Amino acid sequence: MKRRISIVYQGLRPVILAALLLGSVSCGEDFLSVKPQGVINANNFFQTSDHAVWSVNAIYNQLRNWDFTSFPSLAMTDIISDDATKGSFPADAERIIAFDDFTFDARFPEEVRLSWRGYYHGIFRANIAIDGIPRVPEINEPLRQRLLGEAKFLRGYLYFNLVRWFGDVPLITQPLTQDEFYSRTRTPAAEVYQQIVKDLQEAIAALPEKSKYSPADLGRATKGAARGMLAKVYLTMKDYPNAEKYALEVINSKEYNLLADYGKIFLPEGENSSESVFEIQATALEASYAGATPWNMVQGVRGSPNLGWGFNLPSDDLIRAFEPGDPRRDATILYVGEILPDGSAVVEDNPSMDNERYNQKAWTPAHPGLQDNGPSNIRVLRYADVLLIAAEALNENGKPQEALVQLNAVRKRARGTRTTVLPDVTTTDKTALRERIWRERRVELAMEQQRWFDLVRTGQAATRMKALGKNFIVGKHELFPIPQTEIDLSNGLITQNPMY
Repeated sequence: MKRRISIVYQGLRPVILAALLLGSVSCGEDFLSVKPQGVINANNFFQTSDHAVWSVNAIYNQLRNWDFTSFPSLAMTDIISDDATKGSFPADAERIIAFDDFTFDARFPEEVRLSWRGYYHGIFRANIAIDGIPRVPEINEPLRQRLLGEAKFLRGYLYFNLVRWFGDVPLITQPLTQDEFYSRTRTPAAEVYQQIVKDLQEAIAALPEKSKYSPADLGRATKGAARGMLAKVYLTMKDYPNAEKYALEVINSKEYNLLADYGKIFLPEGENSSESVFEIQATALEASYAGATPWNMVQGVRGSPNLGWGFNLPSDDLIRAFEPGDPRRDATILYVGEILPDGSAVVEDNPSMDNERYNQKAWTPAHPGLQDNGPSNIRVLRYADVLLIAAEALNENGKPQEALVQLNAVRKRARGTRTTVLPDVTTTDKTALRERIWRERRVELAMEQQRWFDLVRTGQAATRMKALGKNFIVGKHELFPIPQTEIDLSNGLITQNPMY
């Protein structure tokens, strides 16, 4: 059984904490209506170091929620992109097709609203922790600062996804009542990015390196995670000098290494490995589903042997993106007739599905409980991603030879012992090298919920979507609509994105 003592085993208690402290500040729904059963209440919380730890655990716990790990996230990252299609059989959750063909709007389907809701729930929990931890009277000061750093890292990560999806969003950095929440307006994206940078810089200052954590705290945010996330933020902002700076700080820390076998990254043995910079922790507990996610189930083999749902199907276009012989294709896509990674069975044909294949990175072996007791960690930031961020930034900063070092390190690991595939890239032409790095990001990070963000930030979304015959409208579909429920609840103070 995985060791998730600080994050998972106390995972239920932070939910109760959140109910006590958050009241009914849900984005349209009273999602935490648990009544306090003991002596802990909003008036006497944040009195001990345990309370501080639980408040941060509540943020991590939210990352395993349906809104983060299931249809909402997959639809708004992989399925909308050229990497994946809806999957399953046509009539199953038919609404998800709206993300394939760009027919979603402010009211339909509900996945856009669920993402908004889930992320603001997480942000509210982070604000509770950041507000309350400084008031804890008796706590080891390094622990206090570390927990604040974790909360700020998580808040920065949550806002990073929100601003990339929606553009201007309400920027909330302190606990609010429901009335206060719905009096907020959208904050310009540039100001949201400033807050993300601030949160991540403060997290870097407060957090230890990965190697300094005890085994009981495996999976918590680290200095390397904050640096790597900040490098990605700066890359998105096109601030290439800072993207280079923070990516190289991760590399030069010597805390991380590429796992020798690419195919093992996504197996249980690859969790929290040398390549892991930040993962959403999950585990299948015998007695409850408190530590699990639906991420494996939703993408699992439909029918025998895995009894998954078969959504988020790798696209034909993604298959064509791999160079001939690239071992990453077989490690990413699970085909009918293929033996499962643990050798336990063969993937059987499901006649109800078209172009049947699966995201192998979401495959999981047998585990306690039913299929929705998904035990696999979700890789949010890998060391290979950081190397490619460094490569892209170095190239944009006029350092192509240094960029090639990082790019070719990723390719060398991918080819393994196959000397005839994935030769080193040698071009130093800035435009040509940029295209090679972008292509490498696609195949290296395929089906890891990264592709849509890369398409939008690099300006490729319109070209790629139109090439596939999708109904992409320039100036509209780079962002998602603000959920109409939020506009209505704010009495129009929250405005809509263009053309929705």
